Amino acid sequence: MHKTLKLITVACIVSGAIGAQSPERPAITGVAHVGFFVSDISKADEFYGHELGFDHFSLENPTGGLKVNYYKVNDRQYIEIYPGLKDDDDRLSHVAFETTDATKLRDYLASKGVKVPQTLKRGQDKNLSFMVDDPEGRRIEFVQYAPDGLHASKFGKLMPETRVSNHMIHAGFIVHDRAAEDRFYKDILGFEVMWYGGMKDDVVQWVDMRVPDGDDWLEYMLRNENPSSKTRGVMNHIALGVKDIQNPYHTILSRVSTPPEKPKIGRDGKWQLNLYDPDLTRVELMEFRPAETPCCSPMKTR
Repeated sequence: MHKTLKLITVACIVSGAIGAQSPERPAITGVAHVGFFVSDISKADEFYGHELGFDHFSLENPTGGLKVNYYKVNDRQYIEIYPGLKDDDDRLSHVAFETTDATKLRDYLASKGVKVPQTLKRGQDKNLSFMVDDPEGRRIEFVQYAPDGLHASKFGKLMPETRVSNHMIHAGFIVHDRAAEDRFYKDILGFEVMWYGGMKDDVVQWVDMRVPDGDDWLEYMLRNENPSSKTRGVMNHIALGVKDIQNPYHTILSRVSTPPEKPKIGRDGKWQLNLYDPDLTRVELMEFRPAETPCCSPMKTR
C-alpha cells in the first residue's frame, strides 16, 4: 500500500510538472499593421498620404533604397507600403497582430505544433516580432513594440487631423479552407466568430474573426476558385473605422478629381465606402456600428 501511494505521488508530481511546462498564450490585442506591395511609391503616397490624409515615416534597406513607408493610423496601427510590385503579384504582403509578449507567443505556438523561428531577434525597427505561415500559406506576423523601437519613437506624433480614420478595425483576405484556418486562428490563437454572412442569407461568404483580447478582427473572404489579380485586390483589404461615413466621404470628394462610388449599407448593416489605391487594393471605410440589423447571423459584441 505504501509503495502504491508513493507511485501515485510521483505520477501526480510528474503530471503537474508537465502541466506547468505547457506555455500559455499571451494576449493578442489587435491588428498592428497590414503590408501591401505597390508599383509606384509616389502614386501610392498620393492615395495614402493625400487622399486618406495619413502621415508617414520610412525605413531604408541596409544596402540602400527604400524598404517600407509606414503610414500611421494611430500609435499602434500602421499601413505598410513596400515598393517592387510586379504585374500579377499578390499585393498583400502580410498581416500583423500585436501581442504583449512575442517570446511567450512563439513558445506557445511551438507547443501547438506551429512552425516558428528557433529564436527571436529584434528587427531593423528594433521591435520584437516573428513571422509564421497560416494553413493556407498567408504570412502572419506577431509584433511586440519595444520602448526604444522605431515606432515608439514616433508615439504621439504624425497623427494629423487630415486622417480620414484613426482606427484600422479589420484586415481581410481570401480563404479557401475555412476549417483549416479555424484550427489556426480559432482553436490555437483564440480568435472568435463575431459575425458571418453573404450576399444570400443561406450562403456564407464572409466570416469576421475577432482577436481574443481586443476589438479588431480578421475577415475571412471565402472563395472556392483562384481569383483574378483584380479580384484579389478587392478581397485582400483593410477597413478603417469611422463614426459617420458622410464626413470622410465628403473629405475624399474634396481631395480627388474622380469621385469614388457613393457610400452604401453592407450586409452587416454598416455604412461603408470602398476606395482603391493606384494598384487597385481596396481600402474600406466602415462605420463602427450597424445602422440596420445585420443579415444572416447575430453580431456579437463584448
